Amino acid sequence: MESVDTRAVMGRSLPSAVVALLLATTAACSTEGSDVDEPRGGAEESPSVVVVPPSTPSGRVEAELLQYSRDAARGRIQVWLENGTADDLEPTRIVYDDPRLSRPIRAQRLRTDPAGSRRGYPLPLPEPRCDAVPPRDAVVVVHTASGRQTVPVTDPVDVVGQYVAARCFEADVRRLVDLRWADTVPARAGTGTLTLVATPTGRPGAVEVVDVGGTPIFGSPPGESWAIGARVRSPGPARRFELPVAPVRCDSHAFLEAGGATAFRLTLRVGGRTGQFVLRMSPTGGRAAIDYGLRACHLGRDG
Repeated sequence: MESVDTRAVMGRSLPSAVVALLLATTAACSTEGSDVDEPRGGAEESPSVVVVPPSTPSGRVEAELLQYSRDAARGRIQVWLENGTADDLEPTRIVYDDPRLSRPIRAQRLRTDPAGSRRGYPLPLPEPRCDAVPPRDAVVVVHTASGRQTVPVTDPVDVVGQYVAARCFEADVRRLVDLRWADTVPARAGTGTLTLVATPTGRPGAVEVVDVGGTPIFGSPPGESWAIGARVRSPGPARRFELPVAPVRCDSHAFLEAGGATAFRLTLRVGGRTGQFVLRMSPTGGRAAIDYGLRACHLGRDG
């Protein structure tokens, strides 16, 4: 990650650097923001630009949605504009308007889109609409000094649809059960214990915890996912699921390169629907998990 000095990591400061990586990743993966979709600050990579072969100009501006792994971690997508005209495109504002989202969103990092080129602009994702959606297509509105044009947008892998489905499923889960990881990771004989706490909200319903998947660093001692298969009923008592955990890799690179080290993917079932729910540990719990992993891997605080 950009904020980690790997020279220090490979020297005598591995644990502190790993904790810094964990906290930076937790912050980067937050999708909460203000009502105005403006850049949130911090270092962001410059949007890529791709030159389109001269033999394929379309004579118009076309738009496509894409999402890379770094975009997903930052809670955003990108709109790529292909400028098939003979003039440079100088956007003053780019707005993606999709009835499945709670509001139109403004693109960030505006740059000139040269004639015959493609350029990507980040779009921070707001909360989705989980109710009935108006029957209209998503569009991109490109504003320039000379006016604006509405551009149809393609979404070849349905990144917005997948995002909406996942977030609405999470909302249904949270309506019934509050899920969190305990902030301590006790260990005995080299094996740690993660504790998943499920507290019903009191609204009628039930959530079945099917299984929990591991991360690039942590997994069950046999190296498989944790099969749970338990229903949490609401109203009802809180339930705690203790999961034996061990590092799946012990080289220092594993700790440095695993941005999702303490983000576990739960498979849940609600109302006959099965879905995925990524549950991250809090900064305190994540630090405890990383500290346990370092001890179990004999990667001490002094290098």
